[in-house]
Amino acid sequence: MEEKRTELEYQQRELRLLRAELGLNRKQFALEYGIPLRTVEDWEHGKRKMPEYVLRLLTYKVRLDSLGKGSEEKAKA
Repeated sequence: MEEKRTELEYQQRELRLLRAELGLNRKQFALEYGIPLRTVEDWEHGKRKMPEYVLRLLTYKVRLDSLGKGSEEKAKA
């Protein structure tokens, strides 16, 4: 059970860090990535464990979006 708890805590922390990186609250994050708000809340509160691939995909998508925004800002300058 301890291993599962540690994994949940890791997921909670990573999801919060992703949201913070984007500067989005839970509702904004849920809308931006097409995830039900209740699901995001449950993941962050440790009520539900997200599949590992979902966290990997979200991390990838957030990083990709960040790179795209950097390119857009350079083009405007």
